[in-house]
Amino acid sequence: MIQADLTPALRIENLRHSFGQTEALKDLSFNVPAGQLFALLGPNGSGKSTLFRLISTLAPVQAGSISVFGFDVARQQSQVRRKIGVIFQNPALDKQLTVMENLACHASLYGLGTAAWRPRAEVLLERFDLLARSGKIINTFSGGMRRKVELVKALLTEPAMLILDEPSTGLDLPSRLEMWKLLDQARQRSGLTVIVTTHLMDEADRCDGVAIIDRGRLLKIGSPAELKREIGGDVITFSGPDTEQLKTMVEQKLRVKVKQVNQSLRLEREHAHQFVPHLIEAVPGMIDSVSVGRPTLDDVFIHHTGRHITGP
Repeated sequence: MIQADLTPALRIENLRHSFGQTEALKDLSFNVPAGQLFALLGPNGSGKSTLFRLISTLAPVQAGSISVFGFDVARQQSQVRRKIGVIFQNPALDKQLTVMENLACHASLYGLGTAAWRPRAEVLLERFDLLARSGKIINTFSGGMRRKVELVKALLTEPAMLILDEPSTGLDLPSRLEMWKLLDQARQRSGLTVIVTTHLMDEADRCDGVAIIDRGRLLKIGSPAELKREIGGDVITFSGPDTEQLKTMVEQKLRVKVKQVNQSLRLEREHAHQFVPHLIEAVPGMIDSVSVGRPTLDDVFIHHTGRHITGP
């Protein structure tokens, strides 16, 4: 009986990285199975872009290890680079060259002759609705169009893993949605593993798996649904004129734990709609507004850190 290869697409073990006295990554360990669309989710400054640079061989591994499909990033860089396609936060295209000229330059870096890369390029350009524009100069393209060209460029070498750093930067909503549609299509066609760094909850919600990173540490890992289930119910958000007094009174009278996030107070509670009347009755006249919602990934982040993922 032939067993499937269970080697993870990405394996990170006890990874640490510092810039001088500042620890950017603190003993990170997790795996990403092959074929997943996976998000590295965290606020700006969490360490996710540092992790992106390490995985893509752009920075040296200081301590711990990273492997891509079994190849060690520190010791087998050439093998790793053949396995990955990389898309940076800021477009890495020559604006004065045409689409096809940019692709030719990229192919030459991988030692691909015209007979090898040109047919692949035409198939990808056709798939992304760019073939008719392949002779156009990049400088005439919108941000969304440039992202599509970058996807074609990254897929040109037929990588097993695509790594993207904050790929939605500078894109309007329609362009963002189209980019994610194209990513999912690429994954479905070839079993591509896609790893994305992001601070946007809607992007992470599209993924099979999410690693939440904060201040260089791994907070939680799992599917979006698994992470949200850990909240243990609905989220009640309420506020009043005197936040501190309101928090104290609710905790004392209802014997519940209340979290303060900026000027709002939060409770995590099953059957929240049944609990809200008790909340209002416990502190008459002290609550100005109250809302109930299903947990989000931002709620997961708040649950573990006491603050929003996007800042104050």
